Amino acid sequence: MFIVGLTGGIATGKSTVSDMMRHRGCQVIDADQISRDVVKIGEPAYKRIVAAFGESVLLPSGELNRAALGEIIFNDATKRRLLNQCTHSFIQRRMLYILLTSFLQGKQFVVMDLPLLYETGAFLKLFYKVIVVRCTQEQEISRLMLRNDLTQDQAVSRIKSQMSLDEKCRRSDIIIDNSGSVEETRVQADNIVNMLQSSRRHLMLRLMLVMALSPIVVGTIWLFS
Repeated sequence: MFIVGLTGGIATGKSTVSDMMRHRGCQVIDADQISRDVVKIGEPAYKRIVAAFGESVLLPSGELNRAALGEIIFNDATKRRLLNQCTHSFIQRRMLYILLTSFLQGKQFVVMDLPLLYETGAFLKLFYKVIVVRCTQEQEISRLMLRNDLTQDQAVSRIKSQMSLDEKCRRSDIIIDNSGSVEETRVQADNIVNMLQSSRRHLMLRLMLVMALSPIVVGTIWLFS
């Protein structure tokens, strides 16, 4: 099994591409969904966040007020690092568990949808390819304003809290241009899925694993024979 990274800017359409790849049958690990799961009421990460930021980041229901928390961290790099310390280890453990089960199920490849792929660098060495979804700066700002009901200044502040989109594109292996129509983006996503599905890299990795494990298996058989 090989692993493909998928990332982009804060509102460039990464989730749209992720859904397109999922509909083509790709196994997609969604970091955003996992990040929401690990901060549900009672989870260890939830308790750490409340201890670090106080009950002011909670809704009356006791759930995290993600909008209030977002406003705090996007304007304060120190608070952003603090939040990452509260959540990242739990997010990474769940991702690794899904990767392991996917490998045991014999998946050809897995796509890891990671908004902060380059910023954290946590899984960077594992990726066979990294895909970056981009659009124009004007589109990114307007989409974020519409999606999160933000002012232009708030949207720009959140975008600037991440690595620049140009730098992500420079580091990537594949770029999907999401500045056009949905159908144009779908064609690009389909072409990439076709390319990944035609790859034989997973067979090479399996062979390498068998070769690495062979001495252990032979030694075990000899020991107990």
